[in-house]
Amino acid sequence: MGVQRIGEKYRCNVCGNEVVVSKVGGGTLVCCGENMELIS
Repeated sequence: MGVQRIGEKYRCNVCGNEVVVSKVGGGTLVCCGENMELIS
């Protein structure tokens, strides 16, 4: 599942980086070689 809408928050379970989506472009977010987890 990729990014769906503005405002979603994602977290890297390896390093703890967090991302808030400001523009939807499709695809998935990757950090430290793994897909980031949707947290809200």
